[in-house]
Amino acid sequence: MDYVSPKEVAVTMMQAAVTKSSLQVRDLLIRGCLSGALLAISVTLACLATSQTGFSLIGALVFPVGFIIIVLLGLELVTGSFSLVPLAYFERSISGGTMLRNLFWVFTGNLIGSVAFAVLFWCATSEMGTVAVAGPIEKMLVTIAERKTIGYAAHGGAGLFSAFIKAILCNWMVCMGVVMAMTSQSTVGKIIAAGIPIFIFFALGYEHAVVNMFVIPAGMMFGADVSLSDWWLYNQLIVTLGNIIGGLLFTGMAIFYTFGKKSDRLSSTPSNSL
Repeated sequence: MDYVSPKEVAVTMMQAAVTKSSLQVRDLLIRGCLSGALLAISVTLACLATSQTGFSLIGALVFPVGFIIIVLLGLELVTGSFSLVPLAYFERSISGGTMLRNLFWVFTGNLIGSVAFAVLFWCATSEMGTVAVAGPIEKMLVTIAERKTIGYAAHGGAGLFSAFIKAILCNWMVCMGVVMAMTSQSTVGKIIAAGIPIFIFFALGYEHAVVNMFVIPAGMMFGADVSLSDWWLYNQLIVTLGNIIGGLLFTGMAIFYTFGKKSDRLSSTPSNSL
């Protein structure tokens, strides 16, 4: 049958965590860059759909395409890794250094890919800065970049705490998409199962660290009143922390320690630590 039970998913989660942790830096960077760029492309597509239809839900419906490609190709998205890789550390399958090494290089790859696509998109639409761009997608990116940074800062601690909570809620759903993809053995099943939680987070406007790696610098390139420090202090660092908590606590640990029997976890753990 196509369906994979939650107990089997729990075993797959640990196997995936150990496999991810064994990847070389080169592979983490390449797969991370591709993931960052694919999510950036999805954001651009979602902005186009929203601007053409006037309905943000249409944008949310098309946004999951990038995430689905990432899942099907086995690429590396740090927000998804937040829910899996630490599990291997908790179960003593890998060292703390291996865990941090994996998350650092995937984060770096995602950042490079996201910013690289932002630069390419700016070059394409502004013709290397020689054309004044005021299209709907560019305007939307500027508005979003300012709302996600100085918009939060304008409300002080309450605004920043709001960003933090939105980040927790976001990666709860994103990591649920990662795990849901494991409940099916077919391509179609994985597409549907992974896409549903991603649609939810994007439609509700929550905060995703890798999405913001594109949206904010792209908005800055098109004239958003946002500085580099605004980007990192009022959004990126706070959102990344919230994503870690939401993905690990509400999805990774919750699913794994509910459905994974101790005997199953031990049998799926390699004898040697990475």
